[in-house]
Amino acid sequence: MPSLNQITPAQLARQIGTPDAPIIIDLRLDEDFADDPRVIPTAKRHSHTTMPEIAVRFAGRHVVVACLRGAKISEGAAAMLRCNGIAAESLAGGHLAWVSAGLPVVRSEILPGTGLWVTRHRPKVDRIACPWLIRRFINPEAQFLFVAPSEVPGVAERFNAIPFDIEDTFWSHRGAECTFDTMIKEFSLATEPLDRLAKVVRAADTDDHAASPQAAGLLALSVGLSRMYRDDLQQLQAGMTIYDALYRWARDGHEEGHDWPAGRAK
Repeated sequence: MPSLNQITPAQLARQIGTPDAPIIIDLRLDEDFADDPRVIPTAKRHSHTTMPEIAVRFAGRHVVVACLRGAKISEGAAAMLRCNGIAAESLAGGHLAWVSAGLPVVRSEILPGTGLWVTRHRPKVDRIACPWLIRRFINPEAQFLFVAPSEVPGVAERFNAIPFDIEDTFWSHRGAECTFDTMIKEFSLATEPLDRLAKVVRAADTDDHAASPQAAGLLALSVGLSRMYRDDLQQLQAGMTIYDALYRWARDGHEEGHDWPAGRAK
C-alpha cells in the first residue's frame, strides 16, 4: 500500500493518456538517469532544487514527482510543492518500481528536442490521431502546424518543426502501417489499449474497414469534423475529445455491447 501522498505505478499508469493526467517530474540524479536514460511517458526531467519554479509554472495542477526509488528526493520535493500550494504526490517506489511493473518507458534519445510539429492541412485520421498521442503520452504542451502539403518540408526547416505524416520522413507510414503505428513503435508505447486503438486508426486511415468494425465509424466522424471546422486547430481540439473517448473504449469498454430493448429476440 502506498503511504500518504504517494501514488502507485499502476494508479499513475491509469491516469496517463487521459485529459486529467498529472504533470510528471523526473527527479533522478544525472548518474541515475545515465544508467537508464528512459522516462515515464510525458515526464520532464528537473532538479529537485527547482521546486519553487515548478510550483509557479504548474500552479493549480496535479503534479507527480519520481526519483530513482521514491525515497528522500521525491518525498521532499513533493512536500515542498505542497507547501507552495501544489497538489503533489510522489511515485511509490520511484522509477525503478515503474520499470519493474513492466510499464512503458520512452527512450530519451527518441524524444524530440522541440515541441513543434508540422504536417499537411485539412487533417482526417492520422493527422489528428498522432497529435492526440503526442499530447497525451509524450508532450502535453506540443504544438502543431497545419500547412499546404508542398510547404511542409520548408516550414519544418525554417521553423525547426518536426514533419510528420508526409512521404519520405521518419514519422510517416511504413508498409501497411500508418504514422500512428510508427509513433507507438518508436516511442515504445505499445500497450494492449494503444495497440487496440491503433488497429482502428490503421483501418480507418487506410480505408480497410474489414480489419476493424470500428473503423468506418471513426472515418465518418473524422470526415464530419473536417466539414464542421475550417480552422484545423479547432478541428484538432474537437478531435482530441474523440480520441480520448476511443482510448477509454480501448482501455475499459471494448468488450461492452449495446442492446435495446434489453433481451429482445435476436
